[in-house]
Amino acid sequence: MKPKIQVLVCEPSDIVREGLRSLLDEDEFVLQAPMREVPADMAQRISRQQPDILILNPTLLNTPPRMQLVSIQQARMSMAVVALVYEYVEPSLLSQFKTVLDIREKGNRVAQLLRECCQPEMEDEEGYELSERETEVLVLLAKGCSSKEIADKLNISIHTVNTHRKNITRKTGIKSVAGLAVYAMLHNLVVG
Repeated sequence: MKPKIQVLVCEPSDIVREGLRSLLDEDEFVLQAPMREVPADMAQRISRQQPDILILNPTLLNTPPRMQLVSIQQARMSMAVVALVYEYVEPSLLSQFKTVLDIREKGNRVAQLLRECCQPEMEDEEGYELSERETEVLVLLAKGCSSKEIADKLNISIHTVNTHRKNITRKTGIKSVAGLAVYAMLHNLVVG
């Protein structure tokens, strides 16, 4: 029997939280005690509860939201952080999440999206070692550089930078820039 997927929801709306609960099959998902806001001790709660997925309303993040999201992701690197949206959120912030769950999503698609978040990325024959150039691109991403800035600094085209970014994502299994920044820090590629 497959272990159930542990899901932690951080969302102020009772209607939305209960709607998620009704959509997720109890044989496959376990919804942990939900939170109405991002508590100051969020990292400790995640470490203690060990969710596989955190469904988080991005509007609950404090300023600067990117740094708070990095801190949350560091609490459990294997946890997928999913943005739950039903109002406008800056695309740059949404890009930091594993995936985006829109409130208007069809019921059967919600469970499918969450399942996909828990599937490990497939490794290819090339392996998962980053090349020297991919490591350079990763470090600059972790420092907050845009693709254009990276292209200018490394004297390569934006297209080449984007190809390196895709390879980095494929090899590390990390889709968000915040997650890549954490990866770079944990591998001592970027000094504090």
